[in-house]
Amino acid sequence: MQTPTTVEFNTAIEVLKKYAERLNEQAAHSMIQMPESRLGVDYAARIQSQTIGQIGQIETVAAQVKNWRDEIFQQADQTNSRHV
Repeated sequence: MQTPTTVEFNTAIEVLKKYAERLNEQAAHSMIQMPESRLGVDYAARIQSQTIGQIGQIETVAAQVKNWRDEIFQQADQTNSRHV
């Protein structure tokens, strides 16, 4: 497997951030559309809970990608410093 470039890592991280923002916006829009009834309030709470969970998962993946990026480039720095 070829190691992703810095640009590819940063693009992946940015895409994950944008996706989390999109989910948040969609949830907010959906909650606004809910009727002001007990069922609407319950459904809005469920949407909010699911969105928080999804965004948490996305943030976890983004952090893993950042860690991988940092690990790859730290290894590259160590390799370069050994060859100097």
